Amino acid sequence: MDLDTYIVNVFCMVDDSLKTVYQDQKLRQRGSEPTLSDSEVITIETVGEYLGLDQDKAIFHYFRSHFTHFFPALKQIHRTTFVRQAANLWQVKEKIWQFLTGVLRFDPLLSIVDSLPLPVCQFARSYRCKLFRGEADFGKDMLVRQTFYGFRVHMRLAWPGVITRLAVVPANIHELSVIYELVEDKPGLVLGDRNFWSARVKEELRQKWVQLEASFRAAKHDPWPKRSRLISRFRYLIDTVFGQLSQQFQIKKVWARDHWHLGNRLLRKILSHTLALFFNQSQDRPLLNVASLVN
Repeated sequence: MDLDTYIVNVFCMVDDSLKTVYQDQKLRQRGSEPTLSDSEVITIETVGEYLGLDQDKAIFHYFRSHFTHFFPALKQIHRTTFVRQAANLWQVKEKIWQFLTGVLRFDPLLSIVDSLPLPVCQFARSYRCKLFRGEADFGKDMLVRQTFYGFRVHMRLAWPGVITRLAVVPANIHELSVIYELVEDKPGLVLGDRNFWSARVKEELRQKWVQLEASFRAAKHDPWPKRSRLISRFRYLIDTVFGQLSQQFQIKKVWARDHWHLGNRLLRKILSHTLALFFNQSQDRPLLNVASLVN
């Protein structure tokens, strides 16, 4: 579909989701209604993220320059008003995302867990960096085999590619400490990499009807190499999704200065990705063909 059609479809889906999730409830208990509606703000944010515009300033000016025929109220507000309203809607974005995961078709009994690094600054500046002081920490990026300062974004991915759970923790927190939050109240088979190998954790999760299967901790001493290769064949899917989030949605670029804005930025990226999956599925397109959705 073309970009104009995509914007209209996203707005309709966001607006309908808001009405369904909140029904007769009011988002604001006091004060006047904003000039730009909440559905318009979320649409602008999510479409901007899909287009690779990950900065608030870039998103605002792009839509103000090219799409005021869809959003005429953009001419009447200042950028800071738009940014503040968008950040205040982070819980709304989370509810819409969860609503969409209930609409999408996926296998609830087969999922994959993993994490990706989220550095908040260059490593050389980390010791004097004031961003997220006392919240971020040092961790290891196993892909590039380097230490970084920041957070890790942990995700649970339901087959065949729907993000259903998200957790952000300091980079020094081990994956096994977050697995309980990711699989909470979700029985079924969960696949993980070697960092998730633990007989104790596997037994604890088994009692909650969760079957955690991970490759043996040390590849050199792996007693079941064929089993590990089979797990890796299925786990490639989360690498595909992480690649999309890193390249098209720029998830590793942190332009926030506090958890409030960081949470909003991450949620709108996840929501934008989930919306793309929804439209792919509704058009019988390959689910993860996200980049080619808009011509």
